[in-house]
Amino acid sequence: MFRFGLVGLVSNALIYLIYIIITHVGVEPKKAMTITYIVGVGIGFLGNRTWTFNHGGKMSSAALRYFIAHFFGYLLNLLILFLFVDLQGYAHQLVQAVAILVVAGYLFLASKYFVFSKKYSVD
Repeated sequence: MFRFGLVGLVSNALIYLIYIIITHVGVEPKKAMTITYIVGVGIGFLGNRTWTFNHGGKMSSAALRYFIAHFFGYLLNLLILFLFVDLQGYAHQLVQAVAILVVAGYLFLASKYFVFSKKYSVD
């Protein structure tokens, strides 16, 4: 969990900074989250596969499971922004910061038990 947290902390801090910059220049929050989410998925896959979970299975199979897990993480993030920014009127900067933590918790569980599970380490 420490390694997942470290990879997540570094990548999410960078992604959040990019999010803040591009929303500051006028990109709508949900579009900015979409852009930064895609970047974050790419950064996180290699770090988590090799360093966090020591996954020894096929990269293509793990990448597909990773994409599926992150697709649902993306939908969760989008739902959080919609509910709390669009419907409730909270500041998108605060909502996105909290959403990162919520989605990170979901992604840790999805990565540990689905994406990089020992069950899949010898594809």
